Amino acid sequence: MRTEDFLVELGTEELPPKALKNLAEAFLGGIEKGLKAAGLEYSSARVYAAPRRLAVLVGQLAAQQPDRTLNLDGPPLQAAFDKQGQPTQAALGFARKCGVELAQIDQSGQKLRFSQTIAGQAASSLLPGIVETALNDLPIPKRMRWGARKTEFVRPSQWLVMLFGDQVIDCEILAQQAGRVSRGHRFHANHEVRISSPASYAEDLRSAYVIADFAERRELISQRVAELAAAEQGSAIVPPALLDEVSALVEWPVPLVCSFEERFLEVPQEALITTMQDNQKYFCLLDGNGKLLPRFITVANIESRDPAQIVAGNEKVVRPRLTDAEFFFKQDKRQPLEQRNQRLASVVFQAQLGSVFNKAERVSALAAFIAERIGGDTTRAARAGILCKCDLASEMVGEFPEMQGIAGYYYALHDGEHDDVARALNEQYMPRGAGAELPKTLTGAAVAVADKLDTLVGIFGIGMLPTGSKDPYALRRAALGVLRILIEKKLDLDLAEALAFAINLYADKVKADGLALQVLDFIFDRLRARYEDEGVDIAVYQSVRAVGPTAPLDFDQRVQAVQLFRQLPEAAALAAANKRVSNLLGKADGTVASSVEAHYFDNPKEFSLYSAIQQADHAVQPLAAERRYRAALELLAGLREPVDAFFEEVLVNAEDPAVRANRYALLAKLRGLFLGVADISLLG
Repeated sequence: MRTEDFLVELGTEELPPKALKNLAEAFLGGIEKGLKAAGLEYSSARVYAAPRRLAVLVGQLAAQQPDRTLNLDGPPLQAAFDKQGQPTQAALGFARKCGVELAQIDQSGQKLRFSQTIAGQAASSLLPGIVETALNDLPIPKRMRWGARKTEFVRPSQWLVMLFGDQVIDCEILAQQAGRVSRGHRFHANHEVRISSPASYAEDLRSAYVIADFAERRELISQRVAELAAAEQGSAIVPPALLDEVSALVEWPVPLVCSFEERFLEVPQEALITTMQDNQKYFCLLDGNGKLLPRFITVANIESRDPAQIVAGNEKVVRPRLTDAEFFFKQDKRQPLEQRNQRLASVVFQAQLGSVFNKAERVSALAAFIAERIGGDTTRAARAGILCKCDLASEMVGEFPEMQGIAGYYYALHDGEHDDVARALNEQYMPRGAGAELPKTLTGAAVAVADKLDTLVGIFGIGMLPTGSKDPYALRRAALGVLRILIEKKLDLDLAEALAFAINLYADKVKADGLALQVLDFIFDRLRARYEDEGVDIAVYQSVRAVGPTAPLDFDQRVQAVQLFRQLPEAAALAAANKRVSNLLGKADGTVASSVEAHYFDNPKEFSLYSAIQQADHAVQPLAAERRYRAALELLAGLREPVDAFFEEVLVNAEDPAVRANRYALLAKLRGLFLGVADISLLG
């Protein structure tokens, strides 16, 4: 079958830079989906995206759909004809559905059947609909109208190229008549560009100062920025999202080095970096010690004959931004950090839970409680807690919200606070996202956990639980943050105790009944997804959850031990035995005795199992106390043989009630040994 390359390019006004990459990927996906649905085969497909265009190039696209056979089964013959052989309404209805006379229906089988060969349509007649559907399905939250038309798109359309081989596909999409004429760079080549063939698309535009390939522009910018940074004896900060955005802003990228006055380096570098990245889309430079250099790189969209003018223009634009940051920093330092709590006393944290200052007081008390239990300094934790929200009332954070915590760190150092206290003001917000950095200091860890637990208790305590995708107070993120800090930093904190303390701090502002258990369950529920991501079987998580450890570190240590236990050859048999024991004990009449009486034994296997259990209990207790759960389970794996022998030769439900009760007590001892780590009956 004949094949041709296919090209579609939609030209527009400047597309939203943060959305360009997603729009391009969705456009490609929509085109491929349409081609597959139409049965049009092709060898390759790729997308191009630049500020004023979205394009897809399909290689070796079939010129026509293959013919296909349509087979429709109708009613059975006995239902299609009556006893006199006359067609019933069922038969006549089937013929009408097929659009033919009944005589044209195949009646040779057990059912009526209609077969029809449908000739494939030409690709050129199908492509306009495929392109239009792909454009309509793009993820555009808000569409625009332009002129007097009712046509809607993310930005006004300007031109449309649709080529199938050398031929233009005659159609109109988004108010544009298809042709073979694109447009070049808005400044370097502001004229029409004839696309000679789909395969020459990228090179035709390159001659007009347009690099249509998003990935190529991105790589070019990345490499050139790295080279320029190295020439300045530094390295560039290149966040992937910023690189994507800059790549979406330019058609012909030309990175240039600019500078700013060194006096601005007295301002916290995070503020300078934030304003240069977020507001100006610049790449900042750091020296070998991670300190900001008075240099930045801008990416121009033109190849100027006098680049010094572009450099000077960018330096002029950034100066007021840096001056603002300098002004806010100097203003804020005139007032001690702690005095800002006075303003926070009138700022609402949550209407039912009081002010932000009230929260700081609770966090202070709870942080001291936590610090004492994780080996931290209670005085520093309490001090960091009372200061933790102060910078929210600063001018710096008012202008740069991303500076919360960071600004507090600098102001605390300026006020002469202990280094741990200052660091904790920034570390309280850690981790700031999935996989993000954790607090390095114990004081910071205590404040971070306290802040998150206080929010969880307060919001749960007034009944504002997260539902579905709605989680306005980021409670899921708070719970995950608590777990990461305690598990990954190996901090042994009993959350049940900490939650009880946190609830008392709220007094009558929350409904305390059952609140601690509700929050505890919510936090440990978050662990399930964490372990699934790590490849831990859900049954392992459930086996530990069943015994209810309340310290996340303890929980994790048990999970890791059970995960390794499952790999032992004895694990499956012991899990099955535990399940059997659990079922038997669940059916026991009354309370199972706590002690075993050896004089009731009448089978050597009972003596063997009892002796093995006693020896294991003596050995396992110190291991469990030291949380050496892996060693404990490895030791308990040795019980497999006496357990198997017991169940093979001993009837648990003996006729003698005393013997039966004693055997239940023996099995309860066995089960208790494993429950000291996890309920392994759930592993079977």
